[in-house]
Amino acid sequence: MRTSRAASAFIATSLSAFAAAASHAEIVMTANDGKMVLENGNAVVRKRPLPDTISVIDFVDGTLKVLAEIPAPASVVGPPPSVAIAPDGSFALVTGAMKLDPADATKTVADDKLSVIDLTSSPPKVLTTVQAGAGAAGVSINRAGSLALVANRNEGTVSVFTINGNTVTPAGMVQLGDAKSGPSQAVFSHDGATALVTRDGDSRISVLSVDGSRVEYAKRDLYAGLRPYDIDLTGSAAAIVGNVGTGNGDNDTISLIDMTAKPIRVVTTVSVGQTPEGVKMSPGR
Repeated sequence: MRTSRAASAFIATSLSAFAAAASHAEIVMTANDGKMVLENGNAVVRKRPLPDTISVIDFVDGTLKVLAEIPAPASVVGPPPSVAIAPDGSFALVTGAMKLDPADATKTVADDKLSVIDLTSSPPKVLTTVQAGAGAAGVSINRAGSLALVANRNEGTVSVFTINGNTVTPAGMVQLGDAKSGPSQAVFSHDGATALVTRDGDSRISVLSVDGSRVEYAKRDLYAGLRPYDIDLTGSAAAIVGNVGTGNGDNDTISLIDMTAKPIRVVTTVSVGQTPEGVKMSPGR
């Protein structure tokens, strides 16, 4: 989970898991930023950067076992869900939002990488890397396993990808706002006909319409709280969003979105501790 743990070799940035149908084992994946390290609570570029990696971890009976450590672009910058695993567990998508600045290795600049990880091979491996948008951050896959969305934090867009087997193909880009609007995470509704995108730069949650591979901005925004960032949706009834606020030590909020309302709307906002950067709902129908 994004800067909650720092080890000597990496910072774990993102976390996802699935249950393998055949063995009932769980697989955990982390995207590990080797460029950055925490110093006095601030993420700074390492004096001697390490390669970014993806860890594939077997989680059985409470025991963790690393199955593979794969070189691939990753970033501590952005919301926790920079890893998405296909519904059938055959592959995963991992974004890399930032890279070392080619002109100054003490700094980072926006990156646009989306890696496709084959989880059926032994060991798992990178199948291909495709281009999303600048600051490619939160990524999600629909329940049908046919479409993926990537929120591009540095250009105000969402990239759309079609999926056929484990082949991921760019299928367009949705413009939401300007480069400062900060799209963070996109999630599909349970039926796949709608998607919600958090925008922490201008404190909105944009509604997208989805028809096959055609994804469009519905020209409707929800207003939940200050700087909505991470968002989760596991069932058909509701989504939950974390509003991270300004990071000045104030208590911040999480909001509940009624997905059954017509139109979809925010129905409850409650105060929590500061900076609810990661949110997660229990599985729902």
